[in-house]
Amino acid sequence: MDQQNLSSDVTRLLQKIEQLEKENQLIQSHLRSAATMISLGELLSTTTHEFNNMLMTVMNYARMGLRHSDNETREKALTIILNASNRAAQISESVLGMARNRSVGKEATDLVQLTEAALLLLEREMNKYRIQVDTDFSPNVPEVFINGNQIQEVLLNLLTNARQAMEKTKGRLLIKIHYDAASQMVDLVVRDYGAGIATDVLPHIFDPFFSTKSGPDDSGKGGTGLGLSRCREIMEDHHGRILVQSTPGKGTAFTLKLPLAPNAKIPSSLPQEEIPARNSVSAPAANAQESKSRRVVRKV
Repeated sequence: MDQQNLSSDVTRLLQKIEQLEKENQLIQSHLRSAATMISLGELLSTTTHEFNNMLMTVMNYARMGLRHSDNETREKALTIILNASNRAAQISESVLGMARNRSVGKEATDLVQLTEAALLLLEREMNKYRIQVDTDFSPNVPEVFINGNQIQEVLLNLLTNARQAMEKTKGRLLIKIHYDAASQMVDLVVRDYGAGIATDVLPHIFDPFFSTKSGPDDSGKGGTGLGLSRCREIMEDHHGRILVQSTPGKGTAFTLKLPLAPNAKIPSSLPQEEIPARNSVSAPAANAQESKSRRVVRKV
């Protein structure tokens, strides 16, 4: 009888564990969707202001063209209107691409083009906070095998975090892309020169709901504690890595290591100028500090 009762208890326990696992998977799915929607909502907030500025440009120069009959003034007005319209179309295409593509499929992707699109979406925001954005893209970077929208979500999150770290300093942001021959992956580095991350905080930044922010900033972004956790999850799904190196008072560098696309063309080795970084953490295994510090490359 006791044996039967024990067997019955074990069966109920296994069923309960299975049920909890299903509920946990459902919660994780909802969290992923929430993080993505938060990212998209923040992006739409930024681009709405950008569209308003471009619309005002179009309206003002259209009025100027109507007020003046000389060809020179009208040509100038029409050129500015055309440039503003082209910029609006580029931003609209990027936002719509993020909104409608929810597939988990991966394909060969030009990481430089994807990064340039992300920078275009945040250009107004960077200008508003007087952030100098520098890029260092190696020539002939091989294509990576990724879901473009997911990696762009990661990149937008890192760029926003970098901007927030420098709001009081009006600092400099460096984005670098190069092929790492040692790991046979493509590295995308987002390096800010802001406040840096405290040593005791660094091992926890990829934990779900962990945040050092009291809430969203004046642009309505950040403070949920889901951003970096979602970034780590996306990188794990891509069989890549996300590394962070930070020195308090000097800044932080995040490195995305992404797998090559099949049949990607490998470039020849390129010279690198290196700037060492101190504290280092990687994800997966975000709680384990790396003994060997990675480096951020700067091209002057």
